[in-house]
Amino acid sequence: MRKILGYILSPIHYLAFGFFLLLFHPLQWLSLKLGGYEAHKKTVDIFNLCLLATYYLLGNSVRFTRRFDLPTDRPILFISNHQSMYDIPPLIYFLRKYHAKFISKIELTKGIPSISFNLKHGGGANIDRKDSKQAIAEILKLAQRMKANNWSAVIFPEGTRAKTGNLKPFSAGGVATIIKKVPNVLVVPVAINNSWKMVQYGTYPLNTFINMSWTVLRPIEPQDASIEDVIKEAEDAIRNHIQSLNS
Repeated sequence: MRKILGYILSPIHYLAFGFFLLLFHPLQWLSLKLGGYEAHKKTVDIFNLCLLATYYLLGNSVRFTRRFDLPTDRPILFISNHQSMYDIPPLIYFLRKYHAKFISKIELTKGIPSISFNLKHGGGANIDRKDSKQAIAEILKLAQRMKANNWSAVIFPEGTRAKTGNLKPFSAGGVATIIKKVPNVLVVPVAINNSWKMVQYGTYPLNTFINMSWTVLRPIEPQDASIEDVIKEAEDAIRNHIQSLNS
């Protein structure tokens, strides 16, 4: 039944999603030109709230839980599992006061209304996976911006999406670079559950009436532990939380 409803509701979702992509592209340009970073960021926050709202057109729901008070006066590295492209708008919107930036594939900086513009001008890192030197340089620049502005970053250490929801091993990569270059960074795991089910059948039809959740878990102070231990602690916390929800 959910799949059948997906054939009916997916076009409605895509029309709304596409409308917001087209609407917010000139709005981002205008806000950046007239109001600089702060105005652009507020526009991007609203844009991602609108994208998030399109999930509900499929009967899906989003629950975001922040169990711990997080500081706004120091950089945060949010470490999250990654299940689908639909992970991103809730993270941007609900973590908006932490100025969370993303490490994204450079290919995404071209050809996608609103999204490509934000990736170019939003302050994140756009990396070429085929060019390790360029990728490291971009992450180092992001680390410098985090230190200078108390910005935060979101990283997906699995490296790619877990299309069946099963957690893949975390790699050090960009996590290690940021921890080394931002001495006062706080590491915060985020567990995403069930967003993979939204694209269980591919891009069409999208799945319907899925309860999805984003949960901010206990912060980790990385200064007193090895990077490997920090990554393992974050991975274990995310895995244990997802298992507890699905057991």
